[in-house]
Amino acid sequence: MAGDSLDFWAARLADQGLTRGRITTLDGRATLDFEDPEGQRLRLTADQPGEVHPWDRSPVPAAHQIRGLGPITISVPDLAPTEAVLSRVLNMRRTRDYASPDGEGQVHVFEMGDGGPAAELHVAVQPGLPVARQGAGAVHHVAFRTPDVPAIHQWAQRLAEFRIPSSGEVERYYFRSLYFREPGGNLFEIATDGPGFAVDEPLESLGERLSLPPFLESRRQQIEAGLKPLD
Repeated sequence: MAGDSLDFWAARLADQGLTRGRITTLDGRATLDFEDPEGQRLRLTADQPGEVHPWDRSPVPAAHQIRGLGPITISVPDLAPTEAVLSRVLNMRRTRDYASPDGEGQVHVFEMGDGGPAAELHVAVQPGLPVARQGAGAVHHVAFRTPDVPAIHQWAQRLAEFRIPSSGEVERYYFRSLYFREPGGNLFEIATDGPGFAVDEPLESLGERLSLPPFLESRRQQIEAGLKPLD
């Protein structure tokens, strides 16, 4: 999003009663930290103008809408083994470092492809922190995209060549996934772009109802009963 959009979001988050920080500069970009209702820490980051796909039914003006996800920050106790996987296995490149905004250690930036916020992984080295435990509202894994099924076959083979244990390919109906843990304990996913979420409903109405893959449809009533309504 554009830098001036952070003022809009600061006011919007305050109106919704969410915990938020101040607009500040982090790693050379304007940012705004906030927490969702379950305490998950999130950050809005100003990006350079580029291709956008605004949703005309959103209450947020098109100029201020969120354009994508990234960068992602993970925490590890030791950089060296994680860096080996990122650089040698995933072909990322380390580009720069900066002090962690929470005061715990340094953050090391790894890029893929053409770089930019949507193509970065930020690795915070924080050996003094306790091991995280999964809980409600927590991020379960970091997902990376790959084009298609032949590509994920290649990734499965590549992980095997490096002797990195993985889940093997998992069919998710909307995409196919492959899961493995990097040495710091964070769970990574590689997922195919296709066939995509429009495989069983029109693109124009995505998100208006809960869509389930065929193998979960028989459990719809049970699954819906455990969901919180979205306002």
